[in-house]
Amino acid sequence: MLEAILLTVITAATPLVIAALGELVTERSGVLNLGVEGMMIMGAVSAFAATQITGSPYIGVLAGIAAGGAFSLLFGFLTLTLVANQVATGLALTILGLGLSGQLGESFVGQPGIKLQPIVVPLLSDIPFLGRLLFQQDLIFYLSIALVVGIHWFLFKSRTGLKMRAIGDNHASAHALGINVIRTRYLAVMFGGACAGLAGAQLSLVYTPQWVENMTAGRGWIALALVVFASWRPLRVLAGGYLFGAVSIGQLHAQAFGIGIPSQVLSALPYVATIVVLIIISHNRRTTLINTPASLGKPFVPER
Repeated sequence: MLEAILLTVITAATPLVIAALGELVTERSGVLNLGVEGMMIMGAVSAFAATQITGSPYIGVLAGIAAGGAFSLLFGFLTLTLVANQVATGLALTILGLGLSGQLGESFVGQPGIKLQPIVVPLLSDIPFLGRLLFQQDLIFYLSIALVVGIHWFLFKSRTGLKMRAIGDNHASAHALGINVIRTRYLAVMFGGACAGLAGAQLSLVYTPQWVENMTAGRGWIALALVVFASWRPLRVLAGGYLFGAVSIGQLHAQAFGIGIPSQVLSALPYVATIVVLIIISHNRRTTLINTPASLGKPFVPER
């Protein structure tokens, strides 16, 4: 039973970790993208539709990434080129994504999905308990672990990552040093959108292999809170993602065990946990402010 519970926790946490990692990179460049929810839902519907049409869930994964990346390009054009307000633009794209995905996925409602099958690692998958948990997982799970390691190395060990963090700390000074602020932010926004699309693909191909309107159910907002909870550090995102995933799955198992708590209260637990985490962070405001990119959400207009 413990193994089954942990497997469901891993499945529930993976999209949160991936979406939060993408937003972490975006915010490290000094851009605040509140459109994660819209990009996730577009990735979910695109992945499911492409899989149904082609019969290949791997093509569906690529379609989800492409859809999230395309939506992020729209966000980048509006906020970085036209210098629109980042908060308003992100909220507008979330609303657009929720509406557009419902329209595009209308014909796929009720159709049985094609699940992305797990990759069985020879020998290692035979290890008792750990073998099934770590070495019989789907491709997206392995990508999430690779993203954690890769982003941590990129931000804190590479020269390009140092430039990105410099832009997030002070874009004017970075521009004075010859760093192309707009191009770097465009790349960061596109990466964040691609990650959100990949997270959406995981929902419709692994978590629940079907298309249901509004199936992200607020996970994009939880991912945003997770970035703050992790103090903009990839390794903490991984730990926080699994914590939030455990809370999400915990309420399902509590209902299954017949615990005498109203189902509505249990369903609200993940979002209550998000609010509690934000309250705790507010009490540790000094540390949070030190780690927060100083130019987060501030537009950059290069001198002409």
